[in-house]
Amino acid sequence: MFGSALQDLRRGRLPAVVSLAILAALAGGAAPLRAEDAATLTLYSGQHEQSVNLITADFQKRTGIAVKVKAGEGPEIANQIAEEGASSPADVYFTENSPELQLLSEKGLLAPVEAKTLAEIPSQYNSPKGDWVGVLARENVLAYDTATVRPGQLPKSIMDLAGPAYKGKIGIAPSDGDFLPLVSAVAALKGKPAALAWLKGLAQNAQTFDDDEGVVAAVDRGGVAMGIINNYYWARLQEEVGRSKMHSALYHFPGGDVGAVVNVSGAAVLKSSAHGEAAQKFLAYLVSEPAQTLLAQGNVNFEYPLRPGVAANPVLKPFGELKPPQISISTLGDDSGAADLLREAGLL
Repeated sequence: MFGSALQDLRRGRLPAVVSLAILAALAGGAAPLRAEDAATLTLYSGQHEQSVNLITADFQKRTGIAVKVKAGEGPEIANQIAEEGASSPADVYFTENSPELQLLSEKGLLAPVEAKTLAEIPSQYNSPKGDWVGVLARENVLAYDTATVRPGQLPKSIMDLAGPAYKGKIGIAPSDGDFLPLVSAVAALKGKPAALAWLKGLAQNAQTFDDDEGVVAAVDRGGVAMGIINNYYWARLQEEVGRSKMHSALYHFPGGDVGAVVNVSGAAVLKSSAHGEAAQKFLAYLVSEPAQTLLAQGNVNFEYPLRPGVAANPVLKPFGELKPPQISISTLGDDSGAADLLREAGLL
């Protein structure tokens, strides 16, 4: 059987995928490699480059499936997918914040996630419709300059930062995609009028930066007393400069305050994917114990793994000790009104 096949292989009569399957079988009875397995996935990514590079390399090593990455800001990538619609070349969308996934879900552009993949993650962190899966989480926090801010001066609520006592003392990044879910959370829990008043107060009080990295760097060098960020950025700065050289600390808003909202990073398969089976394998990999452990360890990622039983990076406050507000993925929504509120407040 194999003799005639080898002759055909030498003469170039067999397709490449079939040839690989025969060679694998001759090498030791390995399972044949299917055309689907040989596909190159196109990943549209709004996640951090370091984390994406880490997991795509490990996924390809484990499965033989290559991944081509198109990276950008999460909201921009989501809008691009929405414009591309059924013609999108993307197979998978992996992004930092759930509203971007909710937007695409509402537009009917996402394929159902396999049930066994969804079951690996607690349901409150997954799509209500089952068309995207939660992978990681980050907490909204306040970084503060330990040389100029005493613990007693820290606000009890993020809403306090709009008051006159904090004028000139706050740093924010309103144009960063990570700020949008916070605005959405304030609007959902406090109402749109209260959210707009809060944003107008911030517009009076705050220095603005392009992104969370700019905010935390300014706080740490003493350029601004406090800054609203995701926990990820402070931990990454600490990794870069060393714990002994940090001049700032993190404050976790207490008692379920809206300022402590937890943002869910998730992934989805596009309905338009030409490689649906391989794309589902990628989602299953993202929530697997090896991938979640890989993301939680080392000095690349400082987000919380959502798979139960996988411990977060030890530099982070334990996930079970966080006190986020009670707000569901559905209530947080798709950020459709957050940008409008920011523009009305003069922050965009």
